[in-house]
Amino acid sequence: MPGDSVILLHGLGRTAASLARMRAALTASGYRAVALDYPSTRHALPDLAASLGPRVAAIAHETPGAVHLVGHSMGGLLARALIAQARPERLGRLVMLGPPNRGSEIVDRLGHLRLYRRILGPAGLMLGTGTVPTWPEPDYAIGVIAGTRTVDPVGWLMLPRPNDGRVSVAATRIAGLQGHLVLPVSHALMMNHPTVIAQTLRFLATGAFACGG
Repeated sequence: MPGDSVILLHGLGRTAASLARMRAALTASGYRAVALDYPSTRHALPDLAASLGPRVAAIAHETPGAVHLVGHSMGGLLARALIAQARPERLGRLVMLGPPNRGSEIVDRLGHLRLYRRILGPAGLMLGTGTVPTWPEPDYAIGVIAGTRTVDPVGWLMLPRPNDGRVSVAATRIAGLQGHLVLPVSHALMMNHPTVIAQTLRFLATGAFACGG
C-alpha cells in the first residue's frame, strides 16, 4: 500500500465531489487518492475512456506502487474500459460499487423517451441489458459491492429483486470476480456508507472482502 494510488470514478450525472468521503478515507489510509471528473452525459463510454487515458497515464507515471481503481455505478464500467484501452503498467485492484455489468432494465424501459435520453446521454444509453459493453474475463482482481435498499420505489418496481433502485444484484455479477458482496445500501448513496468504505479499503489492501465474498 505505501506508494499506491487509487483513481476514483463517479457515476452517471455525478461529479468527483460525490466520492469525497471515500477519497478522504483512502487518503487517511495512506493512499494517494485522485477523484477524476468527466462529462458523463456527453460522450459514449469508449470516448470517455479515451479522454481520461492521458490523465490516468500521468497518475501511473507519478506512482511508485500499484494503481487501483474504484468506480461507482457507470464509473465501474468506465474503469474497465480504461483498463482495456490504456492499462496502467502496475495495475492493482478494482472495486465496483453498484455496477450495471449486465445492464439495467430501467434503461430498457425508459430509454426510448426523449427526456430520459437527454438525461442519460450517449454513455447512459449504452447501459441497457442488450447494449451494455462487455470485455474479456478480467485477469486482474475485481471486487463488486451490490446494494439491496432504495429510496426510489419506481426504480425498485422496474427491476428484478433484490436491487438498489437502479441496478439489480444479479446484474452486478460477471465471470471472473474475485469478490462479490451484497449489503443493505442504496445505489445513490452507497459510496458514502461506512461499511462500503471499510469493505472497499479491505479489498484494495487484501483482494478480499471481510465477509460474503
